[in-house]
Amino acid sequence: KRRKKYGKAKPWGILGLYDHLSGVKIDVAWAEDAAWRRSNKEPYLTWGDYETMKKTGFNRPFFTFSIVSACTAMMFTSILVNDWTFEPLSVNPMIGPSADTLLQLGAKESYLIVVQQEIWRLASPMVLHAGLIHFFLNMVALWFVGRAIEQIHGFFPTVVQFVVPAIGGTILSAIFLPEYITVGASGGIFGLIGACISDIIMNWNLLFNEFVNERGARLSHARVLVVLFLDIVLNCIIGLTPFVDNFTHLGGMIYGLLCGLSTIQLVSPRFLIGGDERQCFHKCKLLFFRSFGLLVCVAGIIASSIVLFSGDGETNPCTTCTMMSCVSFPPWTDQNEKWWYCDDCSKASAEGTLDTETGKFIELNLKCPNGSTETIDVNDSWPQDESGLEGMLPMLCREHCLW
Repeated sequence: KRRKKYGKAKPWGILGLYDHLSGVKIDVAWAEDAAWRRSNKEPYLTWGDYETMKKTGFNRPFFTFSIVSACTAMMFTSILVNDWTFEPLSVNPMIGPSADTLLQLGAKESYLIVVQQEIWRLASPMVLHAGLIHFFLNMVALWFVGRAIEQIHGFFPTVVQFVVPAIGGTILSAIFLPEYITVGASGGIFGLIGACISDIIMNWNLLFNEFVNERGARLSHARVLVVLFLDIVLNCIIGLTPFVDNFTHLGGMIYGLLCGLSTIQLVSPRFLIGGDERQCFHKCKLLFFRSFGLLVCVAGIIASSIVLFSGDGETNPCTTCTMMSCVSFPPWTDQNEKWWYCDDCSKASAEGTLDTETGKFIELNLKCPNGSTETIDVNDSWPQDESGLEGMLPMLCREHCLW
């Protein structure tokens, strides 16, 4: 009936994969509903009416629409607060606002979360983005993956699969990248991708079973898995730029996979080809999937929260781990000619000493973000106005405080 009504054409990519899974699961749910109605002498509901009911009303992807709308509104707000300007690419390669603007709107900064008790910053970054490039890539991924997952699994499971990984990933970012501010819906999106991976693992036979797949469909599903893997790699590469981090990405994906184990419907192909679904082994396996993922997810968030709030919000327990999340690029150029930098030297400040006779700056007392202080003689070739010297502070910080 499904092939007669819709034909053999399938949507492209992840939507096609989920269209297949959704169709099988709706058909199974209709069969279960028909069996229940028969045993309880209720009016029969046809397959066509049942499918229409499942795809209308509250079964539409309202949560995905809401998150996309919120992210869009906050993207415009961040540009507005930044006086409708974009920072130089050396500061923000994502074509977006300044770090101060993102902080003002709710970006993650560990010191503010731990010391100032601004715990809401664990959730607010999920609707903020570093810039237009970051925003558009995330919204495309959220629209396709989020919409597909919500249409098949419903509103509340999708909320769990997005919000919990987004917060859990931000907690990990706050632990391992306390010196950096980060934003983005990527933690939640990677949570949805993790839930998608969980769904694929749990319902692997529905994707590659000969009984429910036409010829060539299994190869198409395999291509989708490759595209999904490439999407993960692309987002991890984006995570190497400023204001975006891979701890949120990978942490969100792990939490999403765990949440998926507890919220995603498991359908055995034995339902379609025959078999007793009431067997003790099947029930135990289902109970294991339902409880294991959620328990590990909750335990992980509690443990990481304890680690975060037992620290000072400034000390990084793994200084070499920052290389997983940000790399100055390109690596083959001189240190003063990078497109962007992965340090906090933009926060460096200085006090200048003036020559009373000439009125020129002769010395700078440089205060670096790592707490060190350096006294630097002003070169004659340097600018003498305050704004010009202020623009040189990041370079001086890298020369005297980091190298």
